[in-house]
Amino acid sequence: MKFGDRNTLVKYKDALAAAGTSEHAIWVCGGPGCLACGSKALFDALQSELDVMADNGTLLGSIKAFFSAGDVCAKTTVGETGCMGPCELGPVVYVEPEGWYYQKVSPIQAGSLLKAVSLGRVFEAGAPFGNDGKKLTNPREENIPFFNKQNKLLLNKLKNCPPLDLDAYLKQGGFSALEKVLFEMGPSDVCAEITASGLRGRGGGGFPTGRKWQSCRETDAEKKFVLVNGDEGDPGAFMDRCLMEGSPFSVLEGLVIGGYAVGADEGIIYVRHEYPLAVSRLAAAIDILTDAGLLGDNILDSSFSFKTTICKGGGAFVCGESTALMTSIEGRAGVPRVKYIRSTERGLWDSPTVLNNVETWACVPPIINMGAKEYKKIGTKESSGTKIFALAGCVKITGLAEIPMGMTLREIIFGIGGGIAKNRAFKAVQTGGPSGGCLPESMLDTQVDYDLLAEAGSMMGSGGMIVMDERTCMVDVARYFTDFLAGESCGKCVPCREGLKKMQRILRGLTNGTARHGDTEILRKTAEAIADTALCGLGQSAANPVLSTIKYFEGEYREHEEEGFCRAGVCAGMYMPEITAGKCVSCGVCARACPSGAILKNGMRYEVNNAECIACGACAAACPYDAVRAVRGTRL
Repeated sequence: MKFGDRNTLVKYKDALAAAGTSEHAIWVCGGPGCLACGSKALFDALQSELDVMADNGTLLGSIKAFFSAGDVCAKTTVGETGCMGPCELGPVVYVEPEGWYYQKVSPIQAGSLLKAVSLGRVFEAGAPFGNDGKKLTNPREENIPFFNKQNKLLLNKLKNCPPLDLDAYLKQGGFSALEKVLFEMGPSDVCAEITASGLRGRGGGGFPTGRKWQSCRETDAEKKFVLVNGDEGDPGAFMDRCLMEGSPFSVLEGLVIGGYAVGADEGIIYVRHEYPLAVSRLAAAIDILTDAGLLGDNILDSSFSFKTTICKGGGAFVCGESTALMTSIEGRAGVPRVKYIRSTERGLWDSPTVLNNVETWACVPPIINMGAKEYKKIGTKESSGTKIFALAGCVKITGLAEIPMGMTLREIIFGIGGGIAKNRAFKAVQTGGPSGGCLPESMLDTQVDYDLLAEAGSMMGSGGMIVMDERTCMVDVARYFTDFLAGESCGKCVPCREGLKKMQRILRGLTNGTARHGDTEILRKTAEAIADTALCGLGQSAANPVLSTIKYFEGEYREHEEEGFCRAGVCAGMYMPEITAGKCVSCGVCARACPSGAILKNGMRYEVNNAECIACGACAAACPYDAVRAVRGTRL
């Protein structure tokens, strides 16, 4: 459908709203987590059964005796969507109109699920659990712990809207915001609305979005650009990936609105090379919108024209930094520059440029549709709206969660995430990706807010949230992220290039038993120097994992430095495993996992032969009863 003007679009959307829908719709999550769990096979199995029914006029399997094939096929549709959120529970299924969610549905259950859907009954085998630990009889969002504390302004379309179905997106209010700004608002009005909403950049910096737009709009340059930062390189983060793959139209709608607001006629989406599905989905979405007249020349017969292209990044973590990203787009090595001139004045190819990350652009249409005043009611005074987090690590339910700003870390980890996996004790949570800080249990009641997280020694970042349990060594965590950041440093400035290498050497000594007296203090001072003197934001925040772990877990550093002991039983050779008699049930799992044959049965229990033990940690990782603990001592 080609929308030549606003009236054509309005009439088409009215027709979509009036059109009938199937009696039941089964939506299968197509997010990366569920795809890894077999959601594609489940979708194919459901579609195959419906197709065979339609072709043969008969039913398959367990539903054969209950319905006519024609009735089932006419009343039920199956579709694939973007990420629904709870990746740990995949494949996830959403059923309309009841609004029921199901988890861990396998392809062999396709027939049983169809039967339940056709009867309008809950599919008990796939029903999620409630707070009482029992399967829900009414598995709607408000009854499911993972969902009922969320506020989905951005992820709401991912449960029942195929990523490249423009009709479905329009039916759910898509491009109403663009239509409104083109015909009811001037560019300055749009900038003022975004400013009034309090929207801050969701990529980590937290800079006020409206102020950035207004600064670019006020320049008198003939050529301006708006850019999407889709170079999501944080370990454990996949928020932007899921939006690009699952809701590309929302990102593009926000981008077009931003172009209109600042006076740019061209947008570029910078996507990391490791996201091929995101690239293909965005490319297809651009083609669809161009054919529909929602991108290109004189959009909806207005005076505004806008084109969009995609640039694939080479995978360098530093290209997530704004100036490095622009340098990469220009075809040069992606390294940062000193920001003595703002990008809104001279950015890409020396033209005024607005760069926001994927989630920020996706926030724009809801703000325009609901109004800045209503949006501002969500969140805190200084951090309005919602934020998508990627829960990962030692948490029972990993996945994407969109929460209102101001929710505490405790509510997110224990309320939405279900608590710590294997019911172990909580130890720390890292927010903000590899440049973020690690916060202990005493900080769990910290609200998710740009400024409050920074005060605690961490940062919002793009939204990664890695949960750690009692078996995590915080010195080793600092080593891991410092290794990552040192490998990703562009090397342009001395503090980052040489400082990270120095921290690497010290941390490796602390975790392999070769530390020298005073290393922890030298490490602290080096990290503080990097934070004060590095060229770009990535270098300045690279010290966060070290500084926060020393601040909150200094005792572990002292044990590593002074005693050569790792209480978590992670650093090889710096502890001895001991099997706790009261917890050991003599199952023998630890003995079978031991690569050196150091665990032997002595009567009714197992014991560790220190002379043969290599302190690799395999026994502790394998034990299902947490009967193996680390004690001081070295191999005899």
